Amino acid sequence: MSRTPSSPHDPPQDLDPGAESDPGPDFGFGRPFDRAGTGSSKWARAVGPGVIAMGLADMDLPGPPAVAEALERRARHRAYGYTACDPAGRELVARWYRSRHGVEIDPDWVLLLPFGPRTAVRLLLEAVRPTAPIVFPTPEWGGFAQICRAAGLPYRELPLAVAAEDGYHLPPGPLPRPVGAVLLSNPHNPSGRVWPAAEISELAEKAGEAGALLVSDEVHGDLTHPGHAHPVAVVAAGPSNRHVVTLNSVGKTFNASGLPSGFALVPDPALRARLTGIMAGFGFWEGGLVEQTVQQAALREGGPWLDALLAHLAAARTLLTDRLGSAVRSVPQASYLLWLDAAALGLPPATARRALLDRCGLEASDGTEFGPGGHGALRLNYALPQPVLETVLERLPRL
Repeated sequence: MSRTPSSPHDPPQDLDPGAESDPGPDFGFGRPFDRAGTGSSKWARAVGPGVIAMGLADMDLPGPPAVAEALERRARHRAYGYTACDPAGRELVARWYRSRHGVEIDPDWVLLLPFGPRTAVRLLLEAVRPTAPIVFPTPEWGGFAQICRAAGLPYRELPLAVAAEDGYHLPPGPLPRPVGAVLLSNPHNPSGRVWPAAEISELAEKAGEAGALLVSDEVHGDLTHPGHAHPVAVVAAGPSNRHVVTLNSVGKTFNASGLPSGFALVPDPALRARLTGIMAGFGFWEGGLVEQTVQQAALREGGPWLDALLAHLAAARTLLTDRLGSAVRSVPQASYLLWLDAAALGLPPATARRALLDRCGLEASDGTEFGPGGHGALRLNYALPQPVLETVLERLPRL
């Protein structure tokens, strides 16, 4: 695989050579992108000559120029001390939701976090102090189970419903009682399913009736593919939103996950106050030097880059789903993750990850990382430059 650094002045290339639409600004998605020497966790897992890393949810694509330029400008001022929170950041987040998702967010709901959503989930559980088990669907992002275990909290995994025509749906029926909190990835990780607003609203209502907090981790929400709309949980919940928190970050959206930051939408002022107090107890305050620099640059100037990224991801998704056919358990509607049936690929379910690595040189995430519902599945990350994606397509016939 070539590791030649990209140049912003090369002519644009399209995933579909037959496409005649205006490619727009060229952000380098069509060329090799060098991650050597960056300490990438994703590539550290891909051991072996020629192996392509497709496991961790981390893009192998150049991020927005605006973020790099903002970091460079700030770094030139050689004072990196304690930094006050810029309250204008709250209105910036609200404006982002208005322009990208067409929803109104009260800036007073916004907490600007100097850490990522995983830490936010942990501190939210500290704030609500649940005495009953935590509930979340399966298959589901494995971080929820890790957080519960680290907090010493019991949890219960509920199987997602599966419809033959459109994949996963949120579990029907009442929540098991008692329940201390409900955790959800929205859109779904690992399948990229965009939960319908009606299902989010119903889940929020059930959580409210049970006296439980619904925490909606929406770090993939800005990566919703063309033709789909992301339901922001605190809006979809309607009158039940005092029992709902939305978590988001520029990390996944703008390929900046190594710079931990986030924002929480917390309609309940009492919960906001508790969370702020707990943050201070752990040495965290709103804002942050690097965090604010990255957030503000991304939200103010990253829109054109994100539009180009979404077109690139949608084209890559189509190429791979057409090639893999019925092995795709649920066609992604957001993000850059493919959830695959190992048996349909001709791989032994118990050792599918190893078999895919041996046969094709492709490193994936094992489905068991996503709970009991992930047995016999693999998750592939297709946020790849065009030349690498073409290599993946050339290797898949080895299955």
